[in-house]
Amino acid sequence: MTAVKLRKLCFRYAGSEKQALTNIDLTIEEGESVLITGPSGCGKSTLARVLMGLIPHSYPGELEGEAYVFDMDVKNTPVSRIATRCGIVFQNPDNQLFTFSVEDDVAFGPENLALPPDEIGRRVDEALRLVGIEHLRHSSPNNLSGGEQQKAAIASILSMKPSLLIFDEPTSMLDPSSSASLIERIFELKRSLDEAGGKTTVIIVEHRIDLLLKHLSRIIVISEGRVVLDGEPLRVLEESFRRGIPINIPPMLQIYFRVKDRCGLEKPPTTVRELICMLGGSVSRDG
Repeated sequence: MTAVKLRKLCFRYAGSEKQALTNIDLTIEEGESVLITGPSGCGKSTLARVLMGLIPHSYPGELEGEAYVFDMDVKNTPVSRIATRCGIVFQNPDNQLFTFSVEDDVAFGPENLALPPDEIGRRVDEALRLVGIEHLRHSSPNNLSGGEQQKAAIASILSMKPSLLIFDEPTSMLDPSSSASLIERIFELKRSLDEAGGKTTVIIVEHRIDLLLKHLSRIIVISEGRVVLDGEPLRVLEESFRRGIPINIPPMLQIYFRVKDRCGLEKPPTTVRELICMLGGSVSRDG
């Protein structure tokens, strides 16, 4: 099933003369793991808001073209209904955590669906277990670390049992160690949900490509509100490097792209040590 389908999508915020998104054509199939990246201010977060229906329902402006999420027309579908299939985790978890306890935040969505109390309890228990914060159930979100708040925000989305998970700059408030841990947790969650019989689609809006690369099926690069590259991760990164598109390509891959043809390297290295060995072997053969 198609998770996302956009055709000739354009959007301009109210009061702005500049288009935030221009002629976006995009299809994402159910089960994909997709990175949306690009220079700061290019329209990445705006696109995420469209997918959740926050645009046009919560952000005024002019939306043209077509936008469907699981066959729901975002223009004419209430955000509350879209939220039963799609969940977004914002870069600042304070935007999602607003009650007096983690448990209450995680229960908030299912309660608004008017689910039976026993089903709400099951969903809260499962969501807390999946992100590993059962011990924080009764804690105030205000007393949590940045990483714990991110996990609580993810749990509040998981309790809605979405088929599409969108993460908008999830590592922006975290240190490198916490960022790596969070990314691993996100894709562990996807594997767990897929093994349970679903097909979970993950879309991450992020600039730290190095943490994500091994998990991705696809990278989409946006520049000035337009999709400029879309495809297999390594191919997209190499094309971005050749064209000088300012995204955060891992330094090791930049070296690989620069020398691979000259040195006859057939595949990218996975570690710095491997790159040194590859280059050393190349030098020996040439020497």
